Amino acid sequence: MLRLLTAAWLGLCLVLTPLGAHAALKPGDPAPDFTTEAALAGEPFKFELKEALKQGPVVLFFYPKAFTSGCTLEAHLFAEATPQFQALDARVIGLSHDDIDTLKRFSIEACRKQFAVASDPQAKVIRAYDAKLMLVPDMADRISYLVTPDGRIAAVHAAMDPRGHVQAMLKAVEQWKKANQR
Repeated sequence: MLRLLTAAWLGLCLVLTPLGAHAALKPGDPAPDFTTEAALAGEPFKFELKEALKQGPVVLFFYPKAFTSGCTLEAHLFAEATPQFQALDARVIGLSHDDIDTLKRFSIEACRKQFAVASDPQAKVIRAYDAKLMLVPDMADRISYLVTPDGRIAAVHAAMDPRGHVQAMLKAVEQWKKANQR
């Protein structure tokens, strides 16, 4: 019953906010650093943005709630594209307000063990990236950022439709990689 009420509330919020996602952080802005609990293939670990950036760019995508239809679709799409991101030396991580136990399951079922998802139970990272869903305190909006190894935002894709995020971020990573080849 609680899951049904949560889904109904989220659906109502999405109807009431037709413009959907927005992002205050722009390309060139510094990306707020953070450390949080995450899960990959059901296994918890500590994710540190600063450490991840030492290995290459990071695609950080915010999503409202694990196991909802749009978020599951987006996770499937990122899972399918993970090998393409890896070929470009980019790492993908999703982030939501969900607790780590929920994300352990989500990382297996929806993310298909392909990429990690991070938990932000106090919504500190969500607020730092101005990724808060309007009308729903602490819940993330659907926003994707490309963060480059120098800790800057290189690209942003903000849209409630989960289908455009992967292609927008792949294109951004390809452009960044081409511009930064040595």
